[in-house]
Amino acid sequence: MKHAKDYLNNPRTIKLESTLADVLKKIIDEKKSRLLVTENGKITGLVTEKDLGFFLLTDNTERKLEEIPLSEIVVKIISVDENAGLDQCATIMLKNGIGSLVVTSHGNISGILTKTDLVRYFTKSHPNEKIVGEYMSPYYAWMYSDTPLYKVVLKMIEQKISRVILRNHDEIPVGIVTFRDLFKLALDLGRHEDVLDNTDPAISVIFPRKGFISESGFGGSTKIEEIMSKDIVSVDYDDDLAKTGKILLDKNINGAGVLSGNGNIIGIISKTDIVKALAFLK
Repeated sequence: MKHAKDYLNNPRTIKLESTLADVLKKIIDEKKSRLLVTENGKITGLVTEKDLGFFLLTDNTERKLEEIPLSEIVVKIISVDENAGLDQCATIMLKNGIGSLVVTSHGNISGILTKTDLVRYFTKSHPNEKIVGEYMSPYYAWMYSDTPLYKVVLKMIEQKISRVILRNHDEIPVGIVTFRDLFKLALDLGRHEDVLDNTDPAISVIFPRKGFISESGFGGSTKIEEIMSKDIVSVDYDDDLAKTGKILLDKNINGAGVLSGNGNIIGIISKTDIVKALAFLK
């Protein structure tokens, strides 16, 4: 079994005094799901794509993205020693519901270990040992592709999920929407103080984050198919789990649809599911 020090990497960082607009741009531009937060040159916290997404969609203040400080959503880091086994690291991540650990050496931070790193290890070290069907999540959230944006966003918030599969009315999957898709929209809208709202002729504007869950604002007028990703990556139930992990890594995605023998989506396999497989391996 390899150790944390064998797979750690240099973290992407952002300063505590940054704004949410800065964080969103960095996450989108660098295609990273988490950033370590520095204060006076020292790593003191963490900001993740998922935490950022839920804050973005539920915050009801009338502030632009440039006006919201990163300090409002930063969380504490959880660390492990560089000699911790990767199976132990997987267990800690699952127990705490997190996707990364800060790695320390003699009390000093030496890097970060993410679930992506654990998936990379699994793909190299455990080929042809497990199949997708053993670890996939049989439930997946879906909605119709002509559903208004605000209904999809509310579903994400209520179920605490970061992706929704979209179907047409022939029940055929046609796309997927993730936090990252919403981030791109938020970043664009968040740079403008006003967004049209037709709730009341006397009130012509509404702020972006309210607009996401507004039936009368752009959340109601925008169909989810307008911002969804049309390419749904899928694998078969009987596919090798290690090979599937490599697909996720190569395409820089967190999950893929799982197909039955008839070609229907019957679940989702995610990086977190592969971390579970690593934690349970004996």
